[in-house]
Amino acid sequence: MTQVDGSGEGAKAPGFLGAALDRIERVGNALPDPITLFALLAAATLAASWAAATLGLSAVHPGTGDTISAVNLLDDAGIRRILTEAVDNFTAFPPLGLVIVVIIGIGVTEHSGLISAALRGLLQAVPRSLLTATLVFAGIMSNVAVDAGYVVVVPLGAVLFAAAGRHPLAGLAAAFSGVSAGFSANLLITSLDPLLSGLSQEGAQLMDAAYVVQPTANYWFMIVSTFLLTTLGAVITDRIVEPRLGVWDPASGVDTGEAQRAEPLNDAERKGLLAAAATVVAMALVMALLVVPEGAPLRDWDAVAAGEPWYVQIRPFLDSIVTLLMLGFLLTGLAYGWVAGTIRSDRDVAKMSSEGVSVLGSYIVLAFFAAQFVAYFGWSNMGLIVAINGADFLQGIGFTGLPLLLAFVVVAGFINLFIGSASAKWAIMAPVFVPMLMLTGYSPELTQAAYRVGDSTTNIITPLLPYFPVIIAFAQRWDRKAGLGTLIAAMVPYSVFFLLGWSILFAIWVAFGLPLGPGAPLEYVSGV
Repeated sequence: MTQVDGSGEGAKAPGFLGAALDRIERVGNALPDPITLFALLAAATLAASWAAATLGLSAVHPGTGDTISAVNLLDDAGIRRILTEAVDNFTAFPPLGLVIVVIIGIGVTEHSGLISAALRGLLQAVPRSLLTATLVFAGIMSNVAVDAGYVVVVPLGAVLFAAAGRHPLAGLAAAFSGVSAGFSANLLITSLDPLLSGLSQEGAQLMDAAYVVQPTANYWFMIVSTFLLTTLGAVITDRIVEPRLGVWDPASGVDTGEAQRAEPLNDAERKGLLAAAATVVAMALVMALLVVPEGAPLRDWDAVAAGEPWYVQIRPFLDSIVTLLMLGFLLTGLAYGWVAGTIRSDRDVAKMSSEGVSVLGSYIVLAFFAAQFVAYFGWSNMGLIVAINGADFLQGIGFTGLPLLLAFVVVAGFINLFIGSASAKWAIMAPVFVPMLMLTGYSPELTQAAYRVGDSTTNIITPLLPYFPVIIAFAQRWDRKAGLGTLIAAMVPYSVFFLLGWSILFAIWVAFGLPLGPGAPLEYVSGV
């Protein structure tokens, strides 16, 4: 693929890497829009259900001993079900409501200026020796606001490195690695967690109708992953990426004047951040009161009396996490905006929430078709039949255990090169891989964690990432000749070492049998 660099001349990504990326782009561009893709998948599932039923495909459920047969969705009963339950499929689609609810609060947090001010304050307050690690960490943490990090942290990383006398493209790369390659890691529950857990639950219930996957399913693993990726990102930047870039020539930039300087926090922003911090502390105290004291409403006291594990005792709190997240973002955004002066009336709050939800327009349309596809897949029994037969095959050839899980990580990373949306890929993969791995003894939570490792690490090397052109534009402000090859060459080390390091952490986690999150087991036992 030919990129137009800052000087107006065509630049070709070099060698084998450029040819491989060109091929990936051609294949990716040949795919239809995700909305169309799911509509086609839904239609294909209907046709496949007819073929599978005609051929008499079936499997014996290992848990119940029942014979599971393929269901033809194009007979009279199937057509009635398709038409009468379409709306219910959509409104009951687990990720839809969860994501919209969280975004209501995030919209206020983002548009009030809290996220931008907090990140600027964090990045400007750290010692020079910790600048790189802090920048990667800030990129990872910015994912609480979905895509805000791409337009806030990434360009700010270049500014901060330039101000420190370092190569701005190294700062841009460090920030980009955190925001995008570290997309699934965080110290907080983000909107991605309920989205993926909802899809995992849909897949798990093909095998076990009562199975529930909590939004906190991978929380402990994601916390440790945050520190691992922060360390790897800092080392890669300082030891590989920045030395390769060499000394930055300010004359190579398009604009190196005052516009590129990171603005310090003003008094209003500082006061707003203090108000937001006080709100976080107050909310933490309120949540503790809702869970800890005798008779607290978000604790299952019957489970306490029965001596159930602590994560069973706090199940009401875990079930409330999405609502609590929305309230947390909303109230901290309100506190910041009111004190900083960016919110003056309830109309401002309503507008900010609306702007936050408005970005989900295409996702809502996508969710309609994805919901139909997931529903058809479940109704047809094909996912369960494929899972049972696939698990039998894997066990028959001896390809199980950790090698199977690591192979799944690689598969998820490869597919990510062609389909950028984490939810779009998981909506396709979860109905097959979640029940398949359940049949080999692995929990949906563990399969989801493996998916997240692969899905995140290749974001930064695929031109199909929607923000890729934006990142190139940011780079060209500092180097007119920067193009696709420049960015890819800088990001490949992060992708490779993040994948290796994260996979090793995942393998260690599995080997020691550590819990992935509150009440999230590694193993699945039928009937438990």
